[in-house]
Amino acid sequence: MESSRVQPLGPDLAHTRPRPVHWIATAAAVAAVVAGASAFQPADAKASAAPTTLSAPSADLPLAKAKAPDPRAAHYPMDCGRAEPGVVDRASGDLDGDGRPETVAVVRCETAAGNPPSGVYVLAQPSRPGAAPQIVATFVDPKEGMSVQDFAVRGTKVSATLLGYSSTKVPRCCPDLQRKVNWQWRDGEFVLKALPVPGSV
Repeated sequence: MESSRVQPLGPDLAHTRPRPVHWIATAAAVAAVVAGASAFQPADAKASAAPTTLSAPSADLPLAKAKAPDPRAAHYPMDCGRAEPGVVDRASGDLDGDGRPETVAVVRCETAAGNPPSGVYVLAQPSRPGAAPQIVATFVDPKEGMSVQDFAVRGTKVSATLLGYSSTKVPRCCPDLQRKVNWQWRDGEFVLKALPVPGSV
């Protein structure tokens, strides 16, 4: 796929959808993927509802010994049919500065062919020992039909390139829209920033 033919995802990328606990930072990207692309840089978007801290470790787990959640042990809200959700990328860091690490996982349905959409989830330690890690934020919902590249966690910032499709006629193997984004914990909530499109003013 030639990068020159890949268009940027549109300005509605920064829209938020009001859901308790989970913040779908890229909810309106579906509309942007269908409608096409724009070189306009959106303003920062803030979550409509978010906890003041992300982690919720067991009281029996000392702060100094807290470990990053294992993404393979989490239960993801994905409908994969007969397939299973698979973790294709992961990174950990103390995203909210409370001294306990979170894990950000890129997950998609495991299939032998095709390019299933990805989900990006923030995981915190369970509230009780032996339980599955808690999903405390959703950055990308698989229902939005996007793929994720260049995923990284650096300090408190999570960055990625989101790939999508301008229409249903575009082969699912070859997304033709893209936008670099990052998320960062600020003032008790995640803030999504869609980076400027190269060549835009």
